[in-house]
Amino acid sequence: MAATNTERSSEDATRVPTEQQTRQEIAHEQAYVDTIYERLAESARVAHALRDEGYARGHLGHEGGLVERDAMVYQASKRIAALNAAHDGLVFGRLDLRTDGPRYIGRIGVRDADREVMLIDWRAPAASVFYQATAQDPSGVVRRRVLRCGGSKVVGVEDDLLDAAHAPDGMVVVGEGALLASLSRARDSTMHSVVATIQKEQDEAIRAPSRGATTIGGGPGTGKTVVALHRAAYLLYTDRRRFESGGVLVVGPSGVFMNYIERVLPSLGETSVTLRALGEVVDGIRARRHDPPRAAATKGSARMEGVLQKVVRGAQLGEPDSFRYFYRDDVLRFDARALRQLREQLLGGGKRRNRVYPKVQQHLIDALWRQVEGERAREDGKEEFAATIRTDDRFLEFATTWWPPLDAIDVWESLRVREVLQRHAGGALSGSEIDDLLASWAQPAGSMRLQPSIEDVPLIDELRYLLGEVPAELDEDDEDPYSVKQLMSFERRDRDDRDESVRIHATQSIEDDSFAHVLVDEAQDLSPMQWRMLGRRGRYASWTIVGDAAQSSWPHPQEAALARRAALDGKLEHEFRLSTNYRNSAEIFEFAADVARIAVPDPDLPDAVRRTGTRPEHRVVSPGALAAAVAEAVAEIAGAAAGTVAVVVPIGQREKVTAALGDQLTAYAGRVQVLEGLDTKGLEFDGVVVVEPDAITAESETGWRTLYVVLTRATQLLLTVGTTDGWLRRLRDESP
Repeated sequence: MAATNTERSSEDATRVPTEQQTRQEIAHEQAYVDTIYERLAESARVAHALRDEGYARGHLGHEGGLVERDAMVYQASKRIAALNAAHDGLVFGRLDLRTDGPRYIGRIGVRDADREVMLIDWRAPAASVFYQATAQDPSGVVRRRVLRCGGSKVVGVEDDLLDAAHAPDGMVVVGEGALLASLSRARDSTMHSVVATIQKEQDEAIRAPSRGATTIGGGPGTGKTVVALHRAAYLLYTDRRRFESGGVLVVGPSGVFMNYIERVLPSLGETSVTLRALGEVVDGIRARRHDPPRAAATKGSARMEGVLQKVVRGAQLGEPDSFRYFYRDDVLRFDARALRQLREQLLGGGKRRNRVYPKVQQHLIDALWRQVEGERAREDGKEEFAATIRTDDRFLEFATTWWPPLDAIDVWESLRVREVLQRHAGGALSGSEIDDLLASWAQPAGSMRLQPSIEDVPLIDELRYLLGEVPAELDEDDEDPYSVKQLMSFERRDRDDRDESVRIHATQSIEDDSFAHVLVDEAQDLSPMQWRMLGRRGRYASWTIVGDAAQSSWPHPQEAALARRAALDGKLEHEFRLSTNYRNSAEIFEFAADVARIAVPDPDLPDAVRRTGTRPEHRVVSPGALAAAVAEAVAEIAGAAAGTVAVVVPIGQREKVTAALGDQLTAYAGRVQVLEGLDTKGLEFDGVVVVEPDAITAESETGWRTLYVVLTRATQLLLTVGTTDGWLRRLRDESP
């Protein structure tokens, strides 16, 4: 809500309701809400009946009946899904206007049997004033009310009196305002819609023009993520044909984050959006782990594009380097140099390896025929020569071994061989960078196959596009590198979920990777190779880009900026900055802001709007006492906080700390999670326990930024535990 208790007129004091008046207001709203749910139930009955009728059309015995069935069932099922998703908290707002009757706002629009509006969809133009009106500019709104509901039951109301001068006698104003009331509530394991408490600056970003790229910036706790998700729902509402048919892709930093946000769009009535973590952007791949920082920085570098091009266009692992064939009176030969020249000819003009596969045998035959000199052979002619050699197993075996159809994952796995990697990357990567890559691809003990990391996924995707797909018939004119797309899929080889050994392979199906809209969260963390991967999916799309430079984990921002510009390909950008931190208490954010000033020059620091009176606490213990101190801190924070708690540990310490806490985690029934720093991106918790902050700052070039992210996950309580205090001393020395 745009108005808080600081904006209210002094006349509010005369409108404090009695307990009985509050109960009466709730009862009055409940009566109206009941009528909405009755109408919703009727709409659901109609949708189910249409779906049943659609299934019946499939028994008509002709193709038209099947088409009608599919169309009716599809539309009815969509309507049923939307009605079901919006059921919880369907009605959340009411506007009392100067010149009109009450106007109710909800997650979806509802009309009565006479087509009169009973509930306005929050995305409709008529609902915009619910978010944009302020006490300084009421826009005809006298009172704005938020209904707090549990399912279909109204459990409370929160009012903002925006225009006291035009309030009728007896108008009741309940509560302290919806925004401040919502900020103090406990968090759970998922992000919730803030559709009832969107602020004016947030609403402007949500309703920005659909074309081009909309950038939503701002510091921690400003609501960037949830605003972007509401924007996706808004775009689907305003231009459903375009965005639903073309698809909306939402990309976040991790699987933990995607699980956290997955309920937001369905709660807004949208169930047709594709949600993928960065490790899941390529169909069939589900990477969950990050590489160590140095290997991750190398894999994400723009230099990898050139390395992979050399890999694809060069000799492959196991490829023969010579061929000898006897024909009539001639000995025909290919040596390594001749084969290299043939390869360059086949790939000339930017052609992709798999695309030219049908031409390979003929190309080899032509080159061999040019070596034929014997009179007998020349008299028989080239056609006889070609017919003979095409049926010779020696030639066929050579041809298929020299130029087999390549699968992106096989080429990626070949990079684990030092000889291969050094041959193709020696000019672009240093010896230490090559060592880091090889270490990251070392086969884990007891694992059947190497599993891709999150940073490997863009490399595999790049190889998909560089290799292309083997065509049924070669199309000489199809040379657009973005017109060829391969479907990656997993075939499980091991039933042990702990190992998750799988086989990835490219199928012969063509998949269209492009979307009509791409929403990228935590965009400041994207590497150049990740930008290339997303750019292929958003080539013709509009974009929503969410980020904050101060929270970036990518160490080379200028390189990423160039890749971002290339991915957007000249699209017009609309920039929005959110300036208010609604997540953290002022005590927590003031402390975290000092970390941000060390992490980056001139960070974007929003204003925290509330105080709790509880400052962050820092404990320094001996190494032998660390485990007990962490357990004690978890007990204290979980006991004091009603909602979720995060225990944030340095890279590689998650399993160890989880095992040490053991039964304590079980006792809190899922309220407490152990996470590494990068896994906390985009999340929020009532309480946070940070273990060994000095180790977190030392993890990588961006360690201080990671610590800033970690500290700003806490909404109420923050406690750090470590065996050293170097980071605290630096804060004291450098704080303004």
